Amino acid sequence: MQFENEKKLSEVLKGMVDSPKWKEKLNETKIRQVWKDKMGTTINHYTKDIKFRKEKLFISIESASLKQELTYDRDKVMEMMNIELGGEFVKSVIIR
Repeated sequence: MQFENEKKLSEVLKGMVDSPKWKEKLNETKIRQVWKDKMGTTINHYTKDIKFRKEKLFISIESASLKQELTYDRDKVMEMMNIELGGEFVKSVIIR
């Protein structure tokens, strides 16, 4: 027996993952992993928190000198994240 609105499970899951709410959460999870892999253990050690909201990447750093250095390299961080995410998802990086 078939229904009119019958869809494959893969189509339903793809539709769910492509929704803006899920996409942002999945990107935040990927950003955390990319940060950990690309930035190394020292920078990761001083990283207090990473949040991704409304195309803005918020990074909380405990070290003042590292915070200043990353502030100068915001464009590089944004470019690296967008390359890893496969699109222009991060529009700005805010270092706190």
